[in-house]
Amino acid sequence: MSQAKLFVVDDDEAARTLLAEALAKEGYEVEAFSSGQAAVERGKQSRADVVLTDIRMEQGDGFLVLKEFKKFSPDTSIVLLTAFGSLEGAIEAIKQGAYDYLAKPFKRDEIRLVVQRSLEHCRLVRENARFREDARAREPWSQLVGSSPAMLEVYKLVARVSEGRSTVLIEGESGTGKELIARAVHLNSLRRDKPFIPVNCGALPDHLLESEMFGYEKGAFTGAVGAKAGLFEAADGGTLFLDEIGDLGQALQVKLLRVMQEHEVRRVGSTASVKVDVRIIAATNRDLATLVKEGKFRDDLYYRLNVVRIVLPSLAERREDITMLAHHFLQKYAKQSLHVRGFLPETMALLKRYHWPGNVRELENAVERAVSLSHGPLLLPEDLPESIRVEPDSGELLKGPPAEGDQDALLTLDEVEKRHLARVLKETRGNKVKAAKILGIDRRTLYRMAERFGLDFGDEAEEK
Repeated sequence: MSQAKLFVVDDDEAARTLLAEALAKEGYEVEAFSSGQAAVERGKQSRADVVLTDIRMEQGDGFLVLKEFKKFSPDTSIVLLTAFGSLEGAIEAIKQGAYDYLAKPFKRDEIRLVVQRSLEHCRLVRENARFREDARAREPWSQLVGSSPAMLEVYKLVARVSEGRSTVLIEGESGTGKELIARAVHLNSLRRDKPFIPVNCGALPDHLLESEMFGYEKGAFTGAVGAKAGLFEAADGGTLFLDEIGDLGQALQVKLLRVMQEHEVRRVGSTASVKVDVRIIAATNRDLATLVKEGKFRDDLYYRLNVVRIVLPSLAERREDITMLAHHFLQKYAKQSLHVRGFLPETMALLKRYHWPGNVRELENAVERAVSLSHGPLLLPEDLPESIRVEPDSGELLKGPPAEGDQDALLTLDEVEKRHLARVLKETRGNKVKAAKILGIDRRTLYRMAERFGLDFGDEAEEK
C-alpha cells in the first residue's frame, strides 16, 4: 500500500488537532474534519484507508460515518473513539462493522498500534476483493487457450470492448471458438450477472426462429395455446448471442433491425411492444460484406452489427498454439482416462503438421478420440484419426511410433517417457512450472524424472 490516507473526525478542535498532528508525524497523509457529514462528503471524493471518528458529535455522529462509509467504501477501516467507553458501546460498534473501538484518553503507542492493524485489515480486504475479481475475470478466459500474436490481439480487443455497450460482430471459420469469445465479452462486462443466451440463426426455419426470438401471444398461430416470452425478453439486462447471423432471412433481418433501433420487441400476434435492454453479439463464418453486395443481407443491419469487429484466426494461422491447445484438451479428457499423461513426440509432430480445416473444434475432437482409444500413458500416432496420419507425399498412413534410426524398432516405456519429457522441456524452454502442468505431475516428481533420465532444464529456465 502506498502512503496511507487517514481521516480524523472530531468536533473537539483541540483533540482533533492533537491526533491529526501525531498521526502525520508517523508518516501518514492525514485530513481532519469537525463533523461526520464533512468526512462522509470528502470520502466520496477521495478514498480513505482508515477513518478515526469520535462517536458523539452534533453534525453527523460516528455511527453515521460508519454506516455511510460501509455503503460507498466498504474496504475502509473505521475506528470509533469515545470519551464514554462501555462494553455495550464496544459491542454495538463491532456489530455495525467498525474495525475497532477506543475509549479516550488513549496513549500514543495505543493509537499507533490500532492504526497499523487497521491499515493491515484494509489491505487484506482489498487484496481479497482483487482476488475475487481476478478469479471472476479469469473464469471466462479459462477456455481461451493460446499465446500466439494473433490470439493476443483478439484478447486485447475483447478486453477493450467488454465494458462498453457496443454491438460486437465476431467473424471466423467454423470451429474457431466464436461463442467462447462472445461469452468472454459478456462475462467481462457489467452484464456478467445477467443472462447470456445463445441463438443459432441457422438451426430453425424463419417462422419458428421468429417466435423463439420475439415470443408470441395465445392464438397467434396453430399450436400457440398460451403466451410465451421470446429470447429477447429472456435476455433483458444481459446479452443475446446471435450465431450464424448470415443465415437470417430477410424478413427477420427487418425485425431485428427494428429491435436494435427501438430497443423494444413485439411478440407474434401482439400489437403492444415490450422494452428490452439487450446487448447484441453476432457471429458468422460467412463474409457479410459480400452478402450485402449480393443483396442477401441488409446493408443497414450490417452497419448496425459491425460496430466492433473481431476476426478470429484459423488454427492454421496460429500453429504455434497447437501444442498448448492439445495439452489443454488432453488435461480435459484425461480425467476420464487417468492413465493418459501426454503425447509421444511423433504424435505431436503430426498434430502440428496437419492443416486443421475444422480448426480448434477438430483438434479437440481428435484429442478426445485419442484419449478414449489410448492404452498407454502417451498418445500414439495410431490413436489419431486417419485423416491426420496421412503422409502428405505418399498418402500412406503412419501406423505406429517410429524409433530414431529404425522404423521397425519398438520403444521401451522408459524410452518413450524420456523422449516425451525431453520434448516437453524443449517446448517449455525448461520452465519447470509449465512442464509440470503439461505432464500433469508436481515439480518434485518432475525433478526425479529428469534426474533419472539425465535431463536438465537448460539455461533458459524461468519460474513464471
